[in-house]
Amino acid sequence: MSIIDVSIIIIYFIAILFIGYLGSKKARTSEDYIVAGRNLGFFMYLGCLAAVILGGASTMGTAKEGYTNGFGGIWIVTMLGLGIVAIGLFLINKLTGLKVLTISEMLHNRFGSGSQSISAIVAAIYAMLVTTTQVIGIGKILHILVGWDLDLSMIIGGGIVLAYTILGGMWSVTMTDIVQFVVMTVGIFFIFFPISLSKAGGWSSITATLPAEYFSIANIDGELFAAYFLAFCLGMVVAQDIWQRVFTAKNVKVAKAGTIGAGIYSFLYAIAIVMIGMCAFIVVPDLEDPENAFAAMALEILPTGVAGIVFAAVISALMSTASGTLLASSTLIINDLIKPRMPALSDERRFLLASRFTTFAIGIISIVFALTISSVTKALLIAYAFLAGAIFFPVILGFFWKGATAKGAFYSILASSLAIGVSFFYYPYYANEPIFVGLGVSFVTIIIVSLLTAKQPEKA
Repeated sequence: MSIIDVSIIIIYFIAILFIGYLGSKKARTSEDYIVAGRNLGFFMYLGCLAAVILGGASTMGTAKEGYTNGFGGIWIVTMLGLGIVAIGLFLINKLTGLKVLTISEMLHNRFGSGSQSISAIVAAIYAMLVTTTQVIGIGKILHILVGWDLDLSMIIGGGIVLAYTILGGMWSVTMTDIVQFVVMTVGIFFIFFPISLSKAGGWSSITATLPAEYFSIANIDGELFAAYFLAFCLGMVVAQDIWQRVFTAKNVKVAKAGTIGAGIYSFLYAIAIVMIGMCAFIVVPDLEDPENAFAAMALEILPTGVAGIVFAAVISALMSTASGTLLASSTLIINDLIKPRMPALSDERRFLLASRFTTFAIGIISIVFALTISSVTKALLIAYAFLAGAIFFPVILGFFWKGATAKGAFYSILASSLAIGVSFFYYPYYANEPIFVGLGVSFVTIIIVSLLTAKQPEKA
C-alpha cells in the first residue's frame, strides 16, 4: 500500500480513539456504560446493530466464498441476517419489556440463579472467542497491507478496540459504530462494489466468464449450509452482543424497525461482498489462497487513497464486532457472575469501575488468545456451536413454555455444553453433528427434567 493509504488508516485509528473518548463523557451510570442509557433512536440503533453483525468472517470470508462458489457464498451473512430478522419479528416485544442487561439475567428471572451462572459462562466464552477472531482479522489485514509484524498488528488493533471500549462502554461503542457503519457502507457499496463490477467488464462479462453454477445460491455443500443455519442463525437469536444492542433502543418501535432493517442490510451486504469475490475471480485469477481475494482485488483495482478508505471499511467491520462482543463478555461476567457474589457492587460507582476493570481483563485475554489461535473460522464456528446448542432452547422455551422449570433449564445447559465439547473430539469443526447433538440433548433434557420437576418450586 502507498504511504497515503497507510496514513488514511492511521488517521482513522486516531479518529476512532477520539470518538471513543467523547463517548466516555456520556457513560455516567452502569446503564449508560452497558446499554447506552436505553436511549438510541432509529438511525443510531440500526447502524450499531448492523455494525456488530458484520465482522471479519462476514467480509473476508464471504469474499472468499464468492471467489470459490459464487452466489453460494451468501449464506454466512444471510444466516446472520435471518437470525436478526427473527428477533425483530418474534422476540422484540418480549426483550424490550424485560429491563435486564443480559441474557443470563433473563434466565435468572425466569429460572433462578443456577441457570444465570452457567449460561453466563457459556455466553461469555462465546463472546470472548468472537472478540479473539476479530482481533486476529485486524492483525492479518494490517500485516498483509501495511507490512507490520503480525503479532504487533494484533496488539495494536486489539489495543485500540480495548481502549475505546473501556473509556465509555456502550456509548463509546455506539458512537464509534456509527462512524464505522458509515465507512463500511460508503467503502463497500459506493466505492469497492461498483469499481469491481466495472473492472470485471460489467455483468455481461461476469455471466459469460464464470461457471454456470456460480449463479446459483444452492452452490454450497448441504452439510455446511445446515451448519451455518444452526450455528449462525440460531446463535444470533440468543447472542448477548445482539441482545445488548436491542436493549439500547429507546422504545419497541425503534427496536423492531431497526432490527429488521439491520437484517435487510445484512442481506444486501452479503450480495455486494459475494459479487466482489466473483469479480476477483475474473480480475485476479489463480490466487494461491482464496482468503486473500478481497485484499488482492482491492490492491489490484483501487487507486491510491481510495484503497485506504476501503481497507478502513474492512477494519471498521472487524472493530465494530470486536468492541460489541468484548463489552458483551465483560457485562456477562460482571453482572451475572461477580455482582451477585459481591454486594458492594450495588453501589453505582463501584459497579462502573468494576465493569471497566473487567472489560480490560477480558480484552487482554482476547488479545493473548489471538496471538496463539491459528484458525479464525474454527474458533468462530465452535463459539457459535456452543452458544446455539446450549442456550437456544432454554431461552426460547423460557419465553414460550410455562412448563419449563429451573432445574430443566440448568441441566439442559450443562448437559448440552458437555455433549458439544465431547462431540468436537470426534467431528470436524464445520460438521453438523456437534450442534445437532447439543440441540438434541438440550431439548430432551429441558423437557424431561421440567416434566419430572414440574411440581417443585419454580426457582430451585
